[in-house]
Amino acid sequence: MTTQQPQVSQTKSFMTVSLIELWERFGYYGMQALIVYFMIERLGFEDSRANLVWGACAALIYVSPAIGGWIGDKVLGTKRTMLLGSMVLALGYALMTIPSENTWVLFSALGVVVVGNGLFKPNAGNLVRKIYEGDDSKIDSAFTIYYMAVNVGSTFSMLLTPWIKDYVNQQYGNHFGWHAAFAVCCVGLLVGMANFFVMRKALSKYGSEPDHKPVDVQKLIFVLLGSIVAVGISALILEYQTLARIFVYVAGFVVLGIFIHLIRSSEKHERAGLIAALVLIIQTVFFFIFYQQMSTSLALFALRNVDLNFNVFGMHLMTWSPGQFQALNPIWIMLLSPILALIYTKAGKNNKDLSIAGKFALGFAVVAVGFFIYGFAGNFAVNGKTTSWVMIAGYAAYSLGELLVSGLGLAMIARYAPERMGGFMMGAYYVACGISQYLGGVVANFASIPQGMTDPLQTLPIYTSLFNKLGLAAVLCTFIALAVLPLMRRLDRQHQSIKK
Repeated sequence: MTTQQPQVSQTKSFMTVSLIELWERFGYYGMQALIVYFMIERLGFEDSRANLVWGACAALIYVSPAIGGWIGDKVLGTKRTMLLGSMVLALGYALMTIPSENTWVLFSALGVVVVGNGLFKPNAGNLVRKIYEGDDSKIDSAFTIYYMAVNVGSTFSMLLTPWIKDYVNQQYGNHFGWHAAFAVCCVGLLVGMANFFVMRKALSKYGSEPDHKPVDVQKLIFVLLGSIVAVGISALILEYQTLARIFVYVAGFVVLGIFIHLIRSSEKHERAGLIAALVLIIQTVFFFIFYQQMSTSLALFALRNVDLNFNVFGMHLMTWSPGQFQALNPIWIMLLSPILALIYTKAGKNNKDLSIAGKFALGFAVVAVGFFIYGFAGNFAVNGKTTSWVMIAGYAAYSLGELLVSGLGLAMIARYAPERMGGFMMGAYYVACGISQYLGGVVANFASIPQGMTDPLQTLPIYTSLFNKLGLAAVLCTFIALAVLPLMRRLDRQHQSIKK
């Protein structure tokens, strides 16, 4: 019994973090499923502006954890900052329920979401790292299951919010459905916070140093005031695309500069791990350019060039809303995550586990297959519409690639980053993701459809051309990842020998 008790406690602690993460992702992805459509269909944006606004917002959402991780590590505490972030996120989604065509209402609400995510995201991941500190095989497995929990929340919200939008619009007019759907995202955060309060004792022994001290009211006020300023800055960046470009690129250079400084000034035994983390983070930047297509070019492809009916041998099964196709991503991840986690655990026990760098290379290859499926689908389209089953097949490959790359991104930080840099390294990882999210919006604009072009026969070749080019780009990334494998093996051996 005594040997089992620590493991039970560890599992319950992990579940506590996973469940609040699940509900946070419920809110975020419920909003993501609709946001580009909302800007185009409700606010009248052109494709190019909607793609770049959402790309800039996604970039800010991923960049903001660089500060949130530091606040969790040094100012308020990991657990407190995570909970504060969930409260701010709930407020952001509540603001999106305001039925207004004023773009500043949307941009202000998204600014609140940016700040809330920055406070929440790095600290949730850092808590999982603390729970499984020192056990590399368990960290890989835990973060894969953690990634599956994330996708449980996103699946339900991506299926639910487009349906609510359509239903309410049909019943009460063509405006209220959008805002009713965003209200559901807010409710998800409230449920997540209630669940955390019920289970919070399971995390009593985990957290950063400030978590174990009384709340410093002055620091809390400072964080809240800073958050209000950050909301205003974020809204300005979303309105003015020149500011967005400047901010994203400057953030990238600053983090890269800090990273290089840390490598040069770190202890000798930390250096190999930091270099390995930097190489993998750079690869992650390329992956998330592909990932951002899900909510931009692929979402608009589903709107304009996909038959929304699922048919088998001529028999109609069901009809989906265009936004619901994004739920295929988390559905596939839930199906594939347990299988990969089992493979990782068994391979680790037999000392045959593929390195994270090797998994990254395999992930890019699978993503390439996914985009080629979308690209070739145009050859079998009827009147400019591809079958909905193409989306299922493409998302299967796309999601497996995501699990191999993005699903292990946090595990990579947990494995290679020194503990004293945990919060910053989580933040640096998300900054890299943010830069690529914005670049993904830029790439999506290569398939931007001019306003007034509604013929599927005209829009189809624009999308398929982009998807084929993205497939070729993913093949190139695969070869680059394979080329750096010898370097990564050497760095990993150095890192592991020092840890022992």
